[in-house]
Amino acid sequence: MKRKSILLVLCIGMILTSCESKISLNSTDVKNEKNQKNTTMENPDKGYNLPIDEDKKKEAVNDCEEIMGIIRDIYSEYNGIQEADQNTAEQMMNRMKEIIKQNGNPVIGSDHYSVMDNYQKMEQFLKSAEQEEKGSVILYEADTDGGITRKEYSYDGKEMSVMSAKMIWSEDTEPVLTYISLSKIKEWAYTENGNFCYELCVPEPPEVTEIVDGSCIIRVKPLSEECREYSKKYVSTFGYQGNNLLCSNWNAEDMQGLDYNGLYEYFYQMKYGEKFTAEKEVVGIPAEEFENVIMTYLPVTKEELREWAVYDEQSNMFIWERLGCGNYSPTHFGLSLPEVTEVRNNEDGTIVLTIHAVCDSVVCNDVVITHELTMKIQDDGTIQYVGNRILDNGIDNIPRYQYRLGNLQN
Repeated sequence: MKRKSILLVLCIGMILTSCESKISLNSTDVKNEKNQKNTTMENPDKGYNLPIDEDKKKEAVNDCEEIMGIIRDIYSEYNGIQEADQNTAEQMMNRMKEIIKQNGNPVIGSDHYSVMDNYQKMEQFLKSAEQEEKGSVILYEADTDGGITRKEYSYDGKEMSVMSAKMIWSEDTEPVLTYISLSKIKEWAYTENGNFCYELCVPEPPEVTEIVDGSCIIRVKPLSEECREYSKKYVSTFGYQGNNLLCSNWNAEDMQGLDYNGLYEYFYQMKYGEKFTAEKEVVGIPAEEFENVIMTYLPVTKEELREWAVYDEQSNMFIWERLGCGNYSPTHFGLSLPEVTEVRNNEDGTIVLTIHAVCDSVVCNDVVITHELTMKIQDDGTIQYVGNRILDNGIDNIPRYQYRLGNLQN
């Protein structure tokens, strides 16, 4: 999933409607509910940009330099290449992780669905903190720029803090420290889903004029290899913004509510392995091309598409409009990451994926909704999606979907 430190979320004049704007610390999220009171600061001060002990700072810098030294050859091999290709970047990070993990500390990549190696040490630290036991743990993150981030989490029996240090490469392939900071953690939880959710102390209005997001979710306990594969291959392309494949209820007998004009670019990317691009904000897609892409992945007919999607009969084209401020109001939920947590194979040949929407933007909730996506593998090996069902009335907890072209209603 997306990992970050402090993210500046710019207010662009639109109301951000979303799931609850606080960390969920109920009994379903925290393994040891009786210690919930210990994960919230009673009298929080500013808690950020705290002074760092010189010995601790020196230790962090030395650790980073040592790690950079042992991954230098890997970075030199990939230098510049990984910036243009995501797969290459992941290959580089995985090789870096293999080296870094040998020191016994937890290490993770900055890519979505990255596996935390040596996660047991991180999990033990969090479980001990739930029991009010003092301790610390160091987590390394291999980044797509070839650098690393070192995060040292400490718990003193009452409060948790994190010291973060980021080191990158100079043009001469020398390690350079870009920042080091110490912040208190306002709230935190280790959830039953294996995620470390927390909110850093950050500047708040009126001290700042922009919203500073200090929330973060780190997957500690890895998903199974099967779940990671299905997450990356079959659901990560769609997410929860710009289309409603995963955030609406539909099935093979009730498909007219899907936003086909919005879905086109995502299915195009799946089919051709590259993002759909257009020179203009609004373009017409020839009917044959549009229908071929959509019908590869959904059990709909040409006649149904021309009835349910925005189609211009005179030009024989379907309309596509770029996602932007004019047709999309940003929401925290829209930034959620779909995470497959279970794969079930049915006797009729269909595959049902249980998916959690994981939102680490402001709300810090690793199960905003749970839904089941049903798909079927065709004879030619392609996938057809045949239904999505949001469980436990979860659709009532997310923003109403905004159709790409604005003239369709849920």
